Amino acid sequence: MAELRPFRALCARPDLAARVASPPYDVMSTEEARALAAGNPDCFLHVSRPEIDLPPGTDEHDDAVYAQARRGLEALRDRGVLALDEGPSLWVYRLTWEGRSQTGVVGAFSLDEYDRGDIVRHEHTRPDKEADRTRHVLTLSAHTGPVFLVHRPAEAVTRAGARATASAPVYDFVAADGVGHTVWRVGDAGSSELVAAFGAVPRLYIADGHHRAAAASNARAALRASGTIEEEDPAHRFLAAAFPTDQVRVLAYNRLVADLGGRGPGAFLEALAATGPLDGPLSGPGAAAPERAGEVRVLVRGQGWRRLWLAPAADDPVSRLDVQALQDRVLRPLLGVVDPRTDQRLRFVGGIRGTGALEEAVARGDAAVAFSLRPVSCEQLLAVADAGQTMPPKSTWFEPKLRSGLLVHMIT
Repeated sequence: MAELRPFRALCARPDLAARVASPPYDVMSTEEARALAAGNPDCFLHVSRPEIDLPPGTDEHDDAVYAQARRGLEALRDRGVLALDEGPSLWVYRLTWEGRSQTGVVGAFSLDEYDRGDIVRHEHTRPDKEADRTRHVLTLSAHTGPVFLVHRPAEAVTRAGARATASAPVYDFVAADGVGHTVWRVGDAGSSELVAAFGAVPRLYIADGHHRAAAASNARAALRASGTIEEEDPAHRFLAAAFPTDQVRVLAYNRLVADLGGRGPGAFLEALAATGPLDGPLSGPGAAAPERAGEVRVLVRGQGWRRLWLAPAADDPVSRLDVQALQDRVLRPLLGVVDPRTDQRLRFVGGIRGTGALEEAVARGDAAVAFSLRPVSCEQLLAVADAGQTMPPKSTWFEPKLRSGLLVHMIT
C-alpha cells in the first residue's frame, strides 16, 4: 500500500503564483537561474538556488548560501508572497504541454516506505548532492520542491482526482516555457477518498527527484539523532506529486563525447560499423530521430547523421535498454568512457533541448560525436525498478517539470 497524508502547505499567493513558481533547482546552472530570477524578487529560485543573490563565484556549498536560502524564504513569508494554508489538505496538480495533460496528486508521502524500499528507486545518488539538499532541508525546516512519483494506473485514484477538479482551481497559469500549471485544493471528503485510493496502490516509483527524497530521509535521521522529532511530526513524510504512468511523458537523454578516442572520423565510423549495422549518411527532417528499439543515430563532424543498430546483448531489463547497449558496445570499448558518471569527456543533453542542440555542439567543435537515443518508456523504467536494478545514469528526462514554490512542506 501507499501511505498518503494531507499536509499544511506553505502556499504561494494565487495572484503571484506565476511569479513565484520556478523550475526544479537541478535543471539549470547558476547563471541560468540568475537570469530567470532577474528583476523578480518573488521568484522561488531565491530560495532553491540562493547563490544567485551572492557574489558571482561563491561556492554553492558555502555556509553563506544556506543562510541566504533561509533569508530568501523568510522574505517571501514576511511580504505575504507565501503563507501557511488554513489546514492540512491534498492537492491535485495538472500539467499541460503541447496538447497533452497529466494529472497527479500532491501530498505528504511516507519516509518509512521510502527507507524500506517500498517507494522504489531506479538511480544511484551522489553523496555531494545528497549532502547539499539535506543541509538545505535542515536549514529551512522545509521540503521546497516536490519529488516526482509515478504509479501504475489506478481507477479509484483517477475517479477521486477527477472529482477534485470539478471545483475552481487555486492556481491556473501558463509559464514562460508554455507549460500550463493548474492546481486544485482537495476538500476533506475528497482527501479521505484519495487516501483510501492510494492505500490500494501497491507500489510507488521515483521518476525524478532521487536526491530530494534521499535528503528528506537524511534530514529526518539527523532530527532523530538530535532528539528533536516527535512521532507525528511532518518530518516523517516528504513532499511529492504522484502521477499515473499512462499520462507521463519521457524524453530521451542524449550524449555528446568530446573526442573520437584517438581515431579520425573515417576510422571511427569503421570501428562503429563493426559493432552493428551502420547506415547513412541520412537526410531529411527525421535524420536525427531513432524510430525503433535498438536504433541509435550518430553524428560525427563532417559525416552527417548515421543509423546504428545495436541489438541487446542480454535478456535483462537494463541490458535491453538502448542507452545501456550504447554504453556497453560503443562508449566504453571505442571511446574509453568507462564510468559515465565521472568521465568529463561525456556530456548529457536532455531531450527538451532537441537534436538541434546536438548538431550545434558538433558543428561548433564542442563535441566530436553525438548520439541521439529513443526515449526510455515508463514500463521499461518500472521493469528495471521491479527487478531491483539501477537505470544507467541520465537515461530519463521527464517533461514537463513540476514547479517549485507553489506548495512547500514545512517539517517543523
